[in-house]
Amino acid sequence: MNNAKMWLVVPPAVGVPVFLGAVAVGSFAVHVAVLSNTSWVSDFLSGQELGSGDQQEAMLIDEGAASVAKASYAMPSPDGGQRLLVMMPDGSVRTATLDAAAPMKVSQPAVIEQ
Repeated sequence: MNNAKMWLVVPPAVGVPVFLGAVAVGSFAVHVAVLSNTSWVSDFLSGQELGSGDQQEAMLIDEGAASVAKASYAMPSPDGGQRLLVMMPDGSVRTATLDAAAPMKVSQPAVIEQ
């Protein structure tokens, strides 16, 4: 016990109940916070099917981003390019291949006159 000298200042008859009371109050506070900030816990505790309750907060989707595919994994291809695993908006997974292009030579920067 690394805090053995604490019991010379606080008697165990006082310290142990105070410690256990603090643990109980902290646990109660965490449970109240979970119940008040989530909708699925109350559904689960009342025996309802999960997902049948208020889903407006959990289902918020940016309408602009709903139709955009997302690359989830990139790996090198044998020909020097890259292969991407892409998650499509409908949930299917596709493979995209990026070919290795020859390096571009830039001789002079383009000047745009106004």
